[in-house]
Amino acid sequence: MTKIKKNCTFAVEKIICMISKLYKLFYYYPNIVTDSRLCEADSIFFALKGNNFDGNNFAEQALEKGCAFVVVDNPAVVKDKRYILVDDVLKTLQELANEHRKQLNIKVIGIAGTNGKTTTKELVAAVLAKKYNIHYTQGNLNNHIGVPKTLLQLTENHQLAVIEMGANHPNEIAELCRIAEPDFGLITNFGEAHLEGFGSLEGVIKAKTELFDFIREKKGRIFINFDNKKMVENAFGINDISYAINDAKADITGHILEQDPFLTLAWSSPRFSVITQKINSKLVGGYNAENLLAAAAVGLFFELEPKDICDALEDYEPKNNRSQYKKTKKNELIIDAYNANPTSVNAALDNFAAMSFAHKTVILGDMLELGEETTSKHQQIADKLAEMKLENVFLIGENFGKCQTNFPKYKNQEDFIKYLKKNPLADNIILIKGSRKISLENLVKIL
Repeated sequence: MTKIKKNCTFAVEKIICMISKLYKLFYYYPNIVTDSRLCEADSIFFALKGNNFDGNNFAEQALEKGCAFVVVDNPAVVKDKRYILVDDVLKTLQELANEHRKQLNIKVIGIAGTNGKTTTKELVAAVLAKKYNIHYTQGNLNNHIGVPKTLLQLTENHQLAVIEMGANHPNEIAELCRIAEPDFGLITNFGEAHLEGFGSLEGVIKAKTELFDFIREKKGRIFINFDNKKMVENAFGINDISYAINDAKADITGHILEQDPFLTLAWSSPRFSVITQKINSKLVGGYNAENLLAAAAVGLFFELEPKDICDALEDYEPKNNRSQYKKTKKNELIIDAYNANPTSVNAALDNFAAMSFAHKTVILGDMLELGEETTSKHQQIADKLAEMKLENVFLIGENFGKCQTNFPKYKNQEDFIKYLKKNPLADNIILIKGSRKISLENLVKIL
């Protein structure tokens, strides 16, 4: 055996030994925290590093607040046996989560995709909760830290886990799959997002289908959008349960009855012997139809009654500025300000154009992380807006500020708020859409 191989073997054995030790501690102290401000008695603090902080510097503070142990990777901060020194705190957190996942007899559903994955995760969780004790990703804690923290919250009482997986670079989904080891996979769609990290739409597709690659190797099953031909191509060789709006050959099919503003969907399933059902959702946007169908498909596979599926989907109320409808004293608002990319903005505009309201206003904020495509993608949206029949259009952000258009442009939401205070809008239905960092949700209180 070469020296390199010996060193690798030793490193692996060292990690396994450390995880085994930590897992025994985790059994007695199952509350894992990564923010020293949130430390509680008898918890374990993992001293993660960020761009602007080093958790090692807060280890002592965590112990003072009641933590039983702290996991650190800086030898200089270690003072007593309550400090567990590892080579890499983040890697240790991930390995501990993977070990915990293996120890529990729980089926895991992994959800990825460009748009709609958080909404779909919420819908799937709402449906499954009608029959099972489930655990699912809270908010959008879907990254290399959020996924292991979610897994470490699982208990023996849970029967199913729904894990959202986000990424803005290649190989991130693959790594999250290695940690969570999903038995089932669902990719909502492929869209032009995070092009700065993925390079192109093909790069997005390759990255998202890392989930399919894992499920294929594990011989698991997927829930697949049959309307998306690229998805079907990349799912070759995996057992699937299909759903579609436009393809009658799918296992679960549906069609939109209304979307003005709330989405009403009819669906049925020859495969599962389900006659036509109707969902009167509280979601805005026809683009959410495939998310509702995805949740219905998961529900049917896990043997829920059609009525329970419909009830769960009808009871679900969107939050966190995703596909929300709000009626104020002055206007009706469609708030979709959590995220924005060319695919989701185009879908939102198409849906808004189909609504039968007399006075329609669009407020759009910048789409971020588009790399070299930034200027062209923003100009395409501005050109599309020019062809729509709208009473008002307001563009916010530096990227839209560079567009060739006659629409009024504002550097940021603060400048636009100043305009609104002097020129209030009334009796309009208003679409508010933009990337999270543009903070367009701040407009709601004055609209």
